[in-house]
Amino acid sequence: MELLLTLFLCLLAAPLAPVVAALVACDLGRPILFHQLRAGGGGQVVRLSKYRTMSDARDADGHLLPDARRTSRTGVILRRYRVDELPQLLAILRGEIALVGPRPLLPETLAGFGEAGVIRGCVRPGLTGWAQVNGNTALGEAEKLSLDLWYVAHRGTALDLRILWLTAVTLIRGERRSEPTIAAASRWLEARPRAAGGRP
Repeated sequence: MELLLTLFLCLLAAPLAPVVAALVACDLGRPILFHQLRAGGGGQVVRLSKYRTMSDARDADGHLLPDARRTSRTGVILRRYRVDELPQLLAILRGEIALVGPRPLLPETLAGFGEAGVIRGCVRPGLTGWAQVNGNTALGEAEKLSLDLWYVAHRGTALDLRILWLTAVTLIRGERRSEPTIAAASRWLEARPRAAGGRP
C-alpha cells in the first residue's frame, strides 16, 4: 500500500518538480537541492534531500543568520505546503524512510534523547507523522517527542491512513495544535515511563 501511494504521489509531483526547481533557482540560485544526513530506522543513517528554502547568508563574523532571516519568499510557500519535501518520495521508494512515521532527525539530536531516542528510532522515519498533523512547528520539542513515542507504540495501518488524511487537511487549513491529542500523549508517556523511554 505504501509503495502504491508513493508511486501515485510521484506521478502527481512529476509535473510540479521542474516548476519548483526553476523557482528555487531564480530565488536562491544553485544548488537546487539541500542534502543532509538524518537518522533512519534501527540506527542507520540516511541521506535525505529537499528543495532549498534558505540562503547561506551570514553575519559579519561569518555565522549563519537565524533561519527566519535566511528563508526566502519562495521557501516560505514551499514549506507551508511541504512541497520542499517532495524529493523525499524517492527515499521512500528506496526503503530508507516511510510514508508515515516520526520525522527524520539529525543523528546527534536523536542520540540526545537517550533511551527515548532509541525507542523512537526503532521504526523508519516518515514523510509525515503524528506530531506533524497535531501541531508540528507549533509544538515544543518535548511535545513532539511524546507524540512520536505514542505513535511508535500504537502504529498500524488504520492510524497511518488517519495521519495521511490529516496531512491533507493540514495542508489546506494550516498547522493547528491539537491540545487533546498532545495532552493524551503526555499522560500516556507519564504512565509508561519505562516502556516509552521516560520524560525527555
